[in-house]
Amino acid sequence: MPPAPVELAGGPVLLSVPAEADIDRIAEFCRDPEVAAWTTVPSPYDRADAVKFVTGIVPDGWASGQELTWALRDAQTRLLHGMIGLHHLHDGEGEIGFWLAEGARGRGWMAAAVDLVLDHAFDGSAGLGLQRVVWHAFAGNVASAAVARRAGFQWEGVARLGAPHRGVRRDDWQAALLPGDPRTPADGWPAFTSAQAAL
Repeated sequence: MPPAPVELAGGPVLLSVPAEADIDRIAEFCRDPEVAAWTTVPSPYDRADAVKFVTGIVPDGWASGQELTWALRDAQTRLLHGMIGLHHLHDGEGEIGFWLAEGARGRGWMAAAVDLVLDHAFDGSAGLGLQRVVWHAFAGNVASAAVARRAGFQWEGVARLGAPHRGVRRDDWQAALLPGDPRTPADGWPAFTSAQAAL
C-alpha cells in the first residue's frame, strides 16, 4: 500500500503536503535563479506550473508511493519556505531532494528538515523502512553538498555528465546514507563541503 501523507515536525520546522494555499509562494520562490540553477523545476516558472505541482504531481506521487513531497514550513507560522522530498522510491531505496527560499537560508532549517525526512525514511515501523537513501546534485552545488555531508551522507563520487539538465548534460555528484551510518558529518568528501555552512 502507498504511504498515506504524513506530517513531520521537529525543532523550527514542520513538514506537510503542499496545499492550494501555497501555490503563490511556490510560484514566487521557484522563479529564484538559484532554485532554477540547481533543480529541475520548469524555467521560466509561472503560476500554472505551481498549480500543476500542487494539484497533480504531489498527490499523484503520494498515491503511487514513489514520490513523497513535503512543504518545508516555519513551525510557528506554518508559512512555506521550501520543499523536500523522497523520490524514485523502489526496492528499499529513495533519493532525497530539497530547495529553500533565499530568505530562509542560513537558519539551519534545511538541516532540521533533512533529519526529519531521514528518520521517517529509515523507520521500519511508522516510516518507510528504507535500506538506502541517495543524494544527487549537479556539480557545483556546494550548499546542497554541505547539507548532505552534515547529515552523514557518505561521498560516492562523480558521474561524469551523469545528469541531463535543460538540454545539456552535467556532472552529477553522488552520496548515500544507510540506516546504520553515523548521522554526523562524514569524512571523505571533497574539501569544498567543509568550508560551507549548512543551510
